[in-house]
Amino acid sequence: MIVELISVGTELLLGNIVNTNAAFLSEKCAQLGLSLYYQTVVGDNPERLEETLKTALGRSDVVILGGGLGPTQDDLTKETAAKVLGKELVEDAHTRKRIQGFFDVRCVGEITDNNWKQALVPEGSMVVDNDNGTAPGIIMEEKGKIVILLPGPPNEMIPMFQKDIFPYLNKKQPEVIISEMIKICGIGESKAETMIADLIQSQTNPTIATYAKIGEVHLRLTAKADNEAAARKLMKPVIRELKVRFGGHIYTTDEQTTLEEAVVQLLKEQQLSLTTVESCTGGLFTGRLVNVQGASEVLKQGFITYSNKAKRKLIGVKKLTLKEFGAVSEKTAKEMAKGAILTTGSDVAVAITGIAGPDGGTKEKPVGLVYIAVSVKGNLRVEKYHFTGNRAKIRESAVVAALTLLRTGILETIKF
Repeated sequence: MIVELISVGTELLLGNIVNTNAAFLSEKCAQLGLSLYYQTVVGDNPERLEETLKTALGRSDVVILGGGLGPTQDDLTKETAAKVLGKELVEDAHTRKRIQGFFDVRCVGEITDNNWKQALVPEGSMVVDNDNGTAPGIIMEEKGKIVILLPGPPNEMIPMFQKDIFPYLNKKQPEVIISEMIKICGIGESKAETMIADLIQSQTNPTIATYAKIGEVHLRLTAKADNEAAARKLMKPVIRELKVRFGGHIYTTDEQTTLEEAVVQLLKEQQLSLTTVESCTGGLFTGRLVNVQGASEVLKQGFITYSNKAKRKLIGVKKLTLKEFGAVSEKTAKEMAKGAILTTGSDVAVAITGIAGPDGGTKEKPVGLVYIAVSVKGNLRVEKYHFTGNRAKIRESAVVAALTLLRTGILETIKF
């Protein structure tokens, strides 16, 4: 089936709000095996919205509209969709009762009349309860077409889609669609794609799609079959082949697992304690680890040694080293990691020093130059990187590289 997304809201057109809903829905539609060819953003204008919806219905089987279901005068998505499909708006008693209960729980007091507008639904439509707000979702089926209306706030739309809309659309598909995500670190997108070019060129079912992240590559494998068991059987040899080709660069096949979660889990499994020392990343690396539940079991201490004085005083980097080689150097990175081990007695240390820019670079040491040192049980390794982009991207790239190098260092130590 062909699906089309229409995001409604002048604030989206003006850039006041980032359209995260479209990104979420696009990904979910891909998981469902729906063909998404068009996305449109239209302001709170009934004439333009009507024209956009008519165009979408002329070329797509499913049209999903997000936003414009609220109580105010400019919330006209439902009214416009009903007009296009020739439906009258009628009050849904169930939705009215839920709206009343929503406000009663919050002790709001008198409910303004415009809120009852949200209890009106197109006749014959399916109403989808909103567990996080007052505007229900709506599904309309007409002459082989499906129109789905979703609330705009992500904290309302996302749970509704996952709980009700995703299963509904999944049942509309003639086949079962199964997806698996394989996440890779330490290999760039170009190299990863080259390594599986033959698989991509010859793919039919299952299919492989690559997604580039900062410092990572994600591969989504999708298979269609009459049932789940048959779909997984189709994927099994391809997954096996991907594991052979990428080996230890695969850090998870769980879609929800992040790189930092995989690293923390590895530290736990090996019962290793960690100390971090950061200069150019200023705590960003440690923050990624702290975001992981249970990180306190492995993270012993973190230092932010932004100045040369801090590097000397806190972790014992030699004054002569800083003078002769500079703060951004392989020698300094080594001493940062060694100093962290000596200071805290941890099993593992990660040290990051570099030039994030936009100023401070020279011909010899340009902006984006970063040294990362990892010490695991006395095995010390230092890598030199040259990242590109703005300050934020350089720092984020350094964090991902440090996570990857830490993971590699632990795995290499385990082998011996």
